[in-house]
Amino acid sequence: MPTLLAPALSPRDHDRRTARLAELHTLRDLIAAAAGIVAAGWVRRGWFVYVDERGDRRVAMAPTTRRAQGRPVVAACLVGAVVQAGGGPAAARSQPVQRALELVWHTLDGDPATPMRWCQAPAVREAHVSALARWNDSPSRTRADVLALLQRAEHRAEAEIHHLGQL
Repeated sequence: MPTLLAPALSPRDHDRRTARLAELHTLRDLIAAAAGIVAAGWVRRGWFVYVDERGDRRVAMAPTTRRAQGRPVVAACLVGAVVQAGGGPAAARSQPVQRALELVWHTLDGDPATPMRWCQAPAVREAHVSALARWNDSPSRTRADVLALLQRAEHRAEAEIHHLGQL
C-alpha cells in the first residue's frame, strides 16, 4: 500500500519555520530566565530592586527603570523580570522582550486554544503590559503565583515548539 507523504516545504516556508522555531526557543529560554530572577527576589509596586553605587537597595518604578541599567538587580516584578532577562531596561522594547511579554499575557488572559497574535499594535502591547503589572501588584498575589504563570508560559512556548516540529 502506498504511503502518503506530506508535501515538501518550499525553501521560503522552511526558512520561516526554522526562524519561528529559533524564536520560540529564545522566548522559552527568556521566560525561564525571568522565572530565575523572580525566584531570587520578587517585588510588587515596582519593576526592579537594584543596588546603587553606594550599595543601597533602590526600587525602580516604570519612569526610573533606566537607573537600574548595568546595576545588580536583586528583585523584580513579573514584567521587570522578563525585561531583565531580555537584556535589562535598554532592551525593554526589543522584539524578544515584547513577544515574551505577549506570551506571558496570553498565558494569563487567553484561551489556550486561541492562536497567539504576535504582532500587536503598540497600544495593545502597552495595555497587556499594564494588565500584567496590575496582576503582579494585586495584594493577594504571591511569588509562587508569578512563578507558576511563568512556568505555564514556558510550557506554552514548548507546546508551540512541539507543534511546529510536527508540521
